[in-house]
Amino acid sequence: MTRTVLELYNSLTRTIEPFEPMEEGTVKMFTCGPSIYQRPHIGNYRTYLFEDVLQRYLEYIGYKVIRALNFTDVEEKSIQEAQKRQLDLLEWTEQCGRVFFNELELLRVKPPTYNPKSSTSIEEAVRLIQELLKTGHAYWYKGNVYFDPLSFKGFGKLAHLDLSRWPRIKKRLHKDTYTGNRWNLGDFILWHGYKKGDTVYWDTAIGRGRPAWNVQDPAMALQTLRASLDIYCGGEDNLVRHHDYTIAVAESVTGKPLARYWLHGAHLLVEGKKMSKSRGNVIYLTDLLKAGYTPEDIRFFLIYGHYRRRLNFTYEALKRSSEQLKQAREMIAIIQHAGATVRESDGTVEELVGRLKHDFEKNMDDDLKVKKAFDELVHTLARLTRLARMDKVSSTDAQRIIKTLETIDRVVQVFQLAH
Repeated sequence: MTRTVLELYNSLTRTIEPFEPMEEGTVKMFTCGPSIYQRPHIGNYRTYLFEDVLQRYLEYIGYKVIRALNFTDVEEKSIQEAQKRQLDLLEWTEQCGRVFFNELELLRVKPPTYNPKSSTSIEEAVRLIQELLKTGHAYWYKGNVYFDPLSFKGFGKLAHLDLSRWPRIKKRLHKDTYTGNRWNLGDFILWHGYKKGDTVYWDTAIGRGRPAWNVQDPAMALQTLRASLDIYCGGEDNLVRHHDYTIAVAESVTGKPLARYWLHGAHLLVEGKKMSKSRGNVIYLTDLLKAGYTPEDIRFFLIYGHYRRRLNFTYEALKRSSEQLKQAREMIAIIQHAGATVRESDGTVEELVGRLKHDFEKNMDDDLKVKKAFDELVHTLARLTRLARMDKVSSTDAQRIIKTLETIDRVVQVFQLAH
């Protein structure tokens, strides 16, 4: 059976492309981390789990992955939340960060190589702003610094933005973030100059203030991984505004593509609706653990649906997927104890062992189709289990099957075979 080639859907080109890193054997990957101002919900974790599967599969096929996962700990939402709790900003975001990493560990998400934070990348953000001011991409206005998108050739290329709709009258966007999926057609803010009463600011080479959200991510990416990256990941909400802003800032400074492949995970819905506090349908990891589900049950549910398709959470759907996983584990347990009375098996078992690996790689190479990979794996496992019950699986064969499954489980992390 011939080995297929990993192909990934690139949001930049809107096509599925063969994956080729810039440096042979090494992948540089940046994953858009959380704005750490509150507890993450299971929808947040769906994105980080798809990115974890991607990293683990890249390592499975032989790459060394250098990954940065950033923390946005300096922005309007985190500042407001800290003030509401009467806490220092960094004290509050530190607490949120600990919860996030503790829950990632429960879900068996690998820790990143680097975990840059906005608060520790201030100098790099200021350096980028200085370069943008020098080259005319940015300008001062009433104590703040703004980026002019029309100064960057190719602005909006990720979202395929129609620049003919851009207003002729200059408009400035002064907030870090805006709700909704509507494009705000105007110059976006890079630097919040100090205003009387501000509690969060730094004294820097461009004065007192703080960097805005859309310069923080390029600062953290370039500070840790340098230009250019192989893969840049995030949720589908980043396709509107944020990642195009990130590209414009970084590429205006470096003159090089920020990343070759852009991957975006789709949202998790709850009972067909977006999660929101106003609807009262926000679900946290602890809610599912208290309901009796294991971290592996939750991980499996969140990675089973294809990462580019929206996934609808219901407790009934979680129960069904948990049963699927339980049945697969039961078949694995039968195979683990096979071979007590048979010394040698026929060639059928050998062919099926090869199929386990081949089918897994074939489906994962096809833009990480975890569902199809798992379904075909279970189909082959069922055939092997029937042979084991008929005493047609030798102990040597059983060891080979389990060894193959251990290798696969290094990627999916749901069978409790690999750590």
